[in-house]
Amino acid sequence: MRTEVTGAIAAQRTELAELLAGLSEEQWDAATLCAGWRVREVVAHITQPFRMSTAGFLREMVRSGGRFGRMADRTARRDAAAMSSAELLAAVRDNVQHPWSPPGGGMVGALSHDVIHGLDITLALDPDRVVPAERLSLVLDGMTPKSVGYFGADLSGVRLVATDREWSLGAGEPLHGRAQDLLMVVCGRHLPPGLLTGAPAPRFTA
Repeated sequence: MRTEVTGAIAAQRTELAELLAGLSEEQWDAATLCAGWRVREVVAHITQPFRMSTAGFLREMVRSGGRFGRMADRTARRDAAAMSSAELLAAVRDNVQHPWSPPGGGMVGALSHDVIHGLDITLALDPDRVVPAERLSLVLDGMTPKSVGYFGADLSGVRLVATDREWSLGAGEPLHGRAQDLLMVVCGRHLPPGLLTGAPAPRFTA
């Protein structure tokens, strides 16, 4: 299982590097599904664990009052302003095999981090691009009530139903879409028009 996940992480980062290598400077400055972040801020955030020591992370958390969201936003904006597109691309390309994993999340957590933020970019730039089914399955299978709650999704009265696989989440009025799009709904993203049908998207409490 670990080998499967680490292989999926390497493939995800390799594909992201290939995508980024083909972007124009204007596309690097394009908005993503992460509110307020351009492509370069998302890449700065994805690569932050590769570039920051544990001690550095703790210092930044103290500076941010212990609030991870505030720290992530501040450092992503800072690093995106300081690093060129080529440097950000190299930070992805040079760390395809990096063993980082989020605290308590394990390697599936690392894969989920890369897939979700990769979708922040690709759904904004190329909505037809899809995450390979096997890779997405690892992310979906790793979802727990705690991980859903982390993003503040209120699925009361809404059932997410995938149109491209046997997968659903919640109970109530159905909201249909590709599994990868529904994953981003759970993550609190506002998707481009036409990707979802049915019930209104869930509310978010965080």
